[in-house]
Amino acid sequence: MTTMSPLRRRMIEDMTIRNLSRSTQQSYIYAVAKFSRHFKRTPDQLGMEEVRAYQLHLVERKYSWTHINQVACALRFFYGITLGQKEAFERIVSGKEPEKLPPVLNREEIARFLAAVAGLRNRVALATVYAAGLRIGEVVRLKLGSIDSERMLLHIEDGKGGRDRYAMLSPRLLEILRAYWRRARPSSWLFPGQEPGSHVSRGALQSACRAARQRARIDKRVTTHSLRHYLPHRTMSSSRMMSSDSRGL
Repeated sequence: MTTMSPLRRRMIEDMTIRNLSRSTQQSYIYAVAKFSRHFKRTPDQLGMEEVRAYQLHLVERKYSWTHINQVACALRFFYGITLGQKEAFERIVSGKEPEKLPPVLNREEIARFLAAVAGLRNRVALATVYAAGLRIGEVVRLKLGSIDSERMLLHIEDGKGGRDRYAMLSPRLLEILRAYWRRARPSSWLFPGQEPGSHVSRGALQSACRAARQRARIDKRVTTHSLRHYLPHRTMSSSRMMSSDSRGL
């Protein structure tokens, strides 16, 4: 069993005090550990020059700016908060991400993509990502009680930053979810996983998304993240979502 170092424990405590989400804590710990392994020294023995050299290394290796900036946030937290080096907030900078317009799926491609998703649960879950603009981590944690049909809202628990919020529930999506419930009869989690009492995993929906893109023969990049940014069209119908499918639940 691996013993946690006092330095790592201190950083985790600092993040816990500030109520950083579990996923943020994991990504920060991973980034600092990878930074440390790169120089083969503990991070408290490294300074701002090593941070700068590491950032240049990531740029030269053509890591995405999203990853590079996440590393910057992690190192800024470690040096600025855990080690108390206030200069880190000014010296560890983030890069400006290049602005790129995402490939836009047209109405026919959206309908073709959703129809190609294997499995009723996966299809309705990805339709919810698309129709309500939810993050994949928010969709997998939806419960039956998350649906407020009176106010036409979806209650999102533990969203980005660990905060709760509400998302709009369209009449068409409500119709789809009701038809799905009649077919699948989930008991607690709206989209249950394979293990009893668990919800579907992010990986399962991400795999279903990739497979549907190939099955629908769509050349544009479609991910669970980009899907939530598309403007819902009127092509999504409950009858098509609930069509007979041997791969469904």
